[in-house]
Amino acid sequence: MGRQFGAKPTSLARVLVVVCVTTLGFALIADIFWASSSKFTSSYFNTIVSNQSPHQPSILPINNNNARKPIGDIPGRVLSATFQDLPGPELKWEKMATAPVPRLDGAAIQIKDILFVFAGYGTIDYVHSHVDIYNVTDNTWGGRFDMPKEMAHSHLGMVTDGRYIYVISGQYGPQCRGPTSRNFVLDTETKQWQDLPPLPVPRYAPATQLWRGRLHVMGGSKENRHTPGLEHWSLGVKNGKALEKGWRTEIPIPRGGPHRACVVVNDQLLVIGGQEGDFMAKPGSPIFKCSRRNEVVYDDVYMLDDEMKWKALPPMPKPDSHIEFAWALVNNSIVVVGGTTEKHPTTKKMVLIGEVMQFNLNNLKWSVVGKLPYRVKTTLVGFWNGWLYFTSGQRDKGPDDPSPKKVLGEMWRTKLKLNL
Repeated sequence: MGRQFGAKPTSLARVLVVVCVTTLGFALIADIFWASSSKFTSSYFNTIVSNQSPHQPSILPINNNNARKPIGDIPGRVLSATFQDLPGPELKWEKMATAPVPRLDGAAIQIKDILFVFAGYGTIDYVHSHVDIYNVTDNTWGGRFDMPKEMAHSHLGMVTDGRYIYVISGQYGPQCRGPTSRNFVLDTETKQWQDLPPLPVPRYAPATQLWRGRLHVMGGSKENRHTPGLEHWSLGVKNGKALEKGWRTEIPIPRGGPHRACVVVNDQLLVIGGQEGDFMAKPGSPIFKCSRRNEVVYDDVYMLDDEMKWKALPPMPKPDSHIEFAWALVNNSIVVVGGTTEKHPTTKKMVLIGEVMQFNLNNLKWSVVGKLPYRVKTTLVGFWNGWLYFTSGQRDKGPDDPSPKKVLGEMWRTKLKLNL
């Protein structure tokens, strides 16, 4: 009886054990399958992202800064140094005669086949105070002459009417010294300098253009070198002379800051790219040693219309700064060469640009039309007889490192054909 009675519970227990083990087995298998599937999905996603070309813009949506920035904050996510590069066709570049001196943050104006190259840093502790002349037709440098002693050495605003070059404000001296409100005009035929009325306040790298008989000066950085200025002034000028004693206040620019391109084309005034913020002088430094501050590079494009109101146009393919003399008009397009974009979100290093970008004014569309020999900022650009030229600036550390390294005086050119 005891054995029979004991046999029933044993059989029941065995059944229960089998059921439990089977249930647990199915659960374990399902869990393993889910985990494997999840791991595969995650691995597949990471493989797609990591195997994308660093030149593939689909990883980070172009023209969407809010979507681009958080990627660097994803735990465990490692961005390549070159992830901000955009794809574009290779161009055949030819090295021309090197400039007499290397330049950073210099300025340049083209008149016919002559490129006038002004000022700029040689090193952080040394600035140039002369003009070099490049003859595009002869591929020669020559005719150097001095600038006025009171004229700024970098971060200049500059424009020409075809003979006279108007030079506006800028930074006086090396490192992060202060700005000036002094303005000058150069007669390129006689090489003589004259004064213009000073700006109401000093500015670093204001956007500058001639439009409808008036010299327009906009934005730039304020006296501390970091705070963006929004002010916009104009002055009536003709044949290298001011027609008024002082500057007239105009509608403020929508977004302030330095290092942007400013172009007049088809009787329209455009400002392109730029940044808010810049290096500042270290407090108490006797040599105005530069100290880093937060900078925001942007892709904004604005146009001043007939009613003197600012209108937003399609933004650049990516944020771009240090391009005030890095552009040329080619057919009915604006071509922008190099520059800087947003800092790397992880390393916080400055990122240089190696693309040539086109803004087609027929359809108001941007595109990348070529790649430079290397990434470079503050290029000085000219265009003549189908050839695109650039000289000077600061280049990258190499193909896999877009951070800045060497200041150059090299001159390059490429035959440029654009789709219109």
